[in-house]
Amino acid sequence: MASRSRSYTQLLGLLSFILLLFLVVITTTTTTMAVRVGVILHKPSAPSLPVFREAPAFRNGDQCEADHHIHIAMTLDTNYLRGTMAAVLSLLQHSTCPENLSFHFLSLPHFENDLFSSIKSTFPYLNFKIYQFDPNLVRSKISKSIRQALDQPLNYARIYLADIIPSSVDRIIYLDSDLVVVDDIEKLWHVEMEGKVVAAPEYCHANFTHYFTKAFWSDPVLVKVLEGKRPCYFNTGVMVVDVDKWRKGLYTQKVEEWMTVQKQKRIYHLGSLPPFLLIFAGDIKAVNHRWNQHGLGGDNFEGRCRTLHPGPISLLHWSGKGKPWLRLDSRKPCIVDHLWAPYDLYRSSRHSLEE
Repeated sequence: MASRSRSYTQLLGLLSFILLLFLVVITTTTTTMAVRVGVILHKPSAPSLPVFREAPAFRNGDQCEADHHIHIAMTLDTNYLRGTMAAVLSLLQHSTCPENLSFHFLSLPHFENDLFSSIKSTFPYLNFKIYQFDPNLVRSKISKSIRQALDQPLNYARIYLADIIPSSVDRIIYLDSDLVVVDDIEKLWHVEMEGKVVAAPEYCHANFTHYFTKAFWSDPVLVKVLEGKRPCYFNTGVMVVDVDKWRKGLYTQKVEEWMTVQKQKRIYHLGSLPPFLLIFAGDIKAVNHRWNQHGLGGDNFEGRCRTLHPGPISLLHWSGKGKPWLRLDSRKPCIVDHLWAPYDLYRSSRHSLEE
């Protein structure tokens, strides 16, 4: 009788254990399914943004006109945000009338709120607006280039700038995020356009043929676009744009047409730059080279250190693969990277502990 009771007790224990195991499996499966469903339903969340120190307040001098605005456009790429913050600080710090600067930032959808909070906490007095850029405008038009960073949709946002910003803005300065300005940007703003759509430093000593493939140079129809011109290289990371003329001339569509040709014939390798060269090279207002000391990031493959070009400097530009914040963090900076460092507002974990 005692033996039968023990067997019955053992059987109940085994059944209880199996039931418990079954409940654990069901709960785990349900939880896993809920997580999977949640991932599908939720919109993309913004990546964790770096934290920045609050910049000083910059105020206008007595000679500044209250109703005079200098419009500046930049993209807000979460991977380049540290560079953008440094660029904005440099613009404010060297401006005679910093309160007259109006910033127009372009960002991808879903990130605007986080980016707005980040900029507002870093520059509480900044006059700025964030515009949503739809990546679907260019996603199907982008051709693979020599560097992945050049293939990101935001790299093409400058093409659509005139269609995104308010129609009341008739002139704008477009700036990349990997630069600092060490002069008063108002000097560049007042450049006489002389009827041109774009003003920028141009470099006629550069070998223009290198920017296009044999497929382009061997096509008699395509090369006609350069007929009657003396095409020179210019960097699209620093441009003054007559927005009215851009809109009236339908230049967004003209750039898109060359991107379509690129898809069919592979006529260049360098992202968003070549279509600008095909349309504007040889027909821009040339600006003093001091306004784009470019190439400080090295080439597009290795990003090796480069020295400054001789002559006066108003703007330092780390175009190329190497970015100053990455090289400084890796403790392998180039000498020129130390010129960027004073504008870095990034609050590292080390800084936070010290405070």
